[in-house]
Amino acid sequence: MTGRDTLLLDQGYQPIKVIPWQRALCMHFVGKVEVLRDYEWVVQTISTTYAAPAVVRLLRKLSSRPLHVRFSRQNAYLRDNHRCQYCGIRCGPRDLTLDHVVPRSAGGKTTWRNVVTACVACNRRKGRESPEAVGMKLRSIPTRPDWLAPRLLHVGEDSVPEAWRDWLH
Repeated sequence: MTGRDTLLLDQGYQPIKVIPWQRALCMHFVGKVEVLRDYEWVVQTISTTYAAPAVVRLLRKLSSRPLHVRFSRQNAYLRDNHRCQYCGIRCGPRDLTLDHVVPRSAGGKTTWRNVVTACVACNRRKGRESPEAVGMKLRSIPTRPDWLAPRLLHVGEDSVPEAWRDWLH
């Protein structure tokens, strides 16, 4: 995410995702979005100058289709709210690991239902055993999520452009 990206909102002013400013400008030209906030810098063409869009809102409703959330490290962190599923502490990405509830050495697969986030200390303590074998208890049962909040909502405050702050919670 850079200071040249655009925040895309749905009709209800909820963040959907971050898109390149070029795409946002094209969507504005064809009438798909309205520009809610501009950056201070401009885009210069041969004949015209345009303000660079910082935040845009879709004018039509998105077609609602079921989302398939693919398994990835980042999506697992989002599902578990960046918390160790054994001790409950909140960790940054560098201090969080993925742990197989049923260890891979025992035939466990890397799937939504078998992987949880764990702090380094808990992951080391559990090792290649099951949680029950070492006296650890999961705080929640791992499941496949139906949806995930946009990743930009989990970015640190200092990396979010000022123009977006009114639309992010």
